[in-house]
Amino acid sequence: MIRLVLTDDHAIIRDGIRSLLRDQPDLEVVGEASNGLELLELLPSTPADVVVLDLNMPGMDGFETLTHLQRDFPEVRVLVLSMLDHERYVAQALNAGASGYALKNSRRAELVFAIHSVAEGQQYLCSAIGLNLLNKMQNSDGVSSDGPRTNGNLSKRELEVLKLIAEGLTNAEIADKLFTSKRTVETHRQNIIEKTQAKNTAALIKFAMSNGLLG
Repeated sequence: MIRLVLTDDHAIIRDGIRSLLRDQPDLEVVGEASNGLELLELLPSTPADVVVLDLNMPGMDGFETLTHLQRDFPEVRVLVLSMLDHERYVAQALNAGASGYALKNSRRAELVFAIHSVAEGQQYLCSAIGLNLLNKMQNSDGVSSDGPRTNGNLSKRELEVLKLIAEGLTNAEIADKLFTSKRTVETHRQNIIEKTQAKNTAALIKFAMSNGLLG
């Protein structure tokens, strides 16, 4: 059973999330908080595996809350659920200790998958943000006014594969879409990992940030 604490200053949002997760047998909402201060007061008496955290909240916002959670409750995984979709907010949250980032307009299936992913110790980034980042990488000319930048020396085909990976396609599905073999896709995937050293889209955000790929 994955124990969840919902943290959002809008009760209707918390009620909506609770309702969406009601039929998930391995997910249990054990507590709610309207801001970071309430969350930090709640956790000592309400053990949780995953905190679903908004960023824009009064009193103590999500970014400050992440700093306290990292220090005082490092065992708790955090999934940010926000309306903020700009990559710099995503990167800031991940760097502050969030395990995943999803948007409030995500479908229920994606939210459930995100919760499971972070609970299992993985990093998660919703497909909409991942695709936006990858489109920026694909359209980048490799030159910045601040100096040279890199996209990891990915080929056009590797960028295509990376985009389809972010969409959640399997190797077989990617092969069908690109009219190539599954073995070729597996080779491209391995090349992407070796070139970027980013094994998931969350790590890719950090890679792109350090190379000036985000606007």
